Amino acid sequence: MKHFDLIVIGSGPGGYVAAIRASQLGMQVAVVERAELGGICLNWGCIPTKALLKSAQVYNYLQHAADYGIKIEGTVTPDFEAVIKRSRAVSEMMSKGVQFLLKKNNITVVEGFGRIQKEKTVVVGDERYTANHIILSTGARSRQLPNIPQDGKKVIGYREALTLPKLPKSMVVIGSGAIGCEFAHFYASMGTLVSIVEYFPRLVPIEDEEISNHLGRAFRKKGIKVITSAAVEKVDTTNELCKVIIKDTKEKITEIECEIVLSAVGITTNIEGIGIESYGIITEKGKIMVDDFYRTNCEEIYAIGDIVHGPALAHVASHEAIVCVEKIAGLEAKPVNYNLIPGCTYTSPEIASVGITEQQCTESGKEVLIGKFPFTASGKATASGNRDGMVKVIFDKHTHQWIGCHLIGDNVTEMISGAVVAMNKKITGKDILHSIHPHPTLSEAIMEATAAAYGEVIHL
Repeated sequence: MKHFDLIVIGSGPGGYVAAIRASQLGMQVAVVERAELGGICLNWGCIPTKALLKSAQVYNYLQHAADYGIKIEGTVTPDFEAVIKRSRAVSEMMSKGVQFLLKKNNITVVEGFGRIQKEKTVVVGDERYTANHIILSTGARSRQLPNIPQDGKKVIGYREALTLPKLPKSMVVIGSGAIGCEFAHFYASMGTLVSIVEYFPRLVPIEDEEISNHLGRAFRKKGIKVITSAAVEKVDTTNELCKVIIKDTKEKITEIECEIVLSAVGITTNIEGIGIESYGIITEKGKIMVDDFYRTNCEEIYAIGDIVHGPALAHVASHEAIVCVEKIAGLEAKPVNYNLIPGCTYTSPEIASVGITEQQCTESGKEVLIGKFPFTASGKATASGNRDGMVKVIFDKHTHQWIGCHLIGDNVTEMISGAVVAMNKKITGKDILHSIHPHPTLSEAIMEATAAAYGEVIHL
């Protein structure tokens, strides 16, 4: 029986980051993984979807090459099989990168399904390992609706959506969170006739209302049928085409036929069978309860990532991992500020946001200054041929602290990090106005929106 300072169960963005940071701090570490290193993010989530979306972007550029003065002879068509193959190759490359990092940091990788037992033990198959500390980072999987079971062929989840053998002619996407919207955008870009159904009144309902409405218009312009304030009651798969029965809030019934139904209605945590019952670890609504440093009610057991309360995002899991490990190591760890978690949706246009929305300000009675700047007025956006979108910034009216940033447009996911850092450091609107932004850039739109909030617009 081999002993470690730390055993991490799961090698996703939370697990492998925890293992590497622990090794850097001098711990002897093992990672237990039942599937591919890198977890869902690298293999079946963030990374492969971005590879697909890049192919969609290139295809879109080629279709509009004439707009840029480029002449292409013949017809440009997507090779769907090659697009999928490239996506899988990208994931494989990233998974091998994690393998390299773990080896470089002298971390033992144990293949198999890990479960915890009393006396600080992790069992993997017939082998037993002990550790001073154990971190659970087992992630999540696609949530299945009881009335819409997934068969993996006609009714699918995100994993199958990444590896379909051929491009479907038609698809209904259930759910308009980041996963649903990204796949809707990708398949529509490839030529699939897509309908997207959302229970709430607008797409990406956690985003600022103005941003959500903007994406809805962009989707409709793209040819995607957007159905909101409605739910899928049933999917009949007995015939060649799926019959999707949709009921809206006014009890109106709509039927849509399609080849594929993609269920993108959230995730379910992977906490079954990992042994938490043997420790009496407390859970709530399918999530493990932890303190500010991710310790469970059992002193030596910790949990991070999708299996604890908080946004189920890769970058959140990674940051939780660092906080957790540094606390274990006795360092002065700083709890995660969940009010400043950036969110990104990689549609076209992209969405990126951090902080509170205008609606939340209204509901709480907070007095604010709001500024907006459309990319139609941006020289860089106009030159690039992607003018669809806007920047929206929110400042506290009394302290002038930056409390919300909401972006929609080309490449805005690369702009949000600066806002996160600024808001974390309690930067004010005046600080932004007194900082020179390079021209022409997309990011100067943040300065322009700030100027609008303070009535100092010059360039618009």
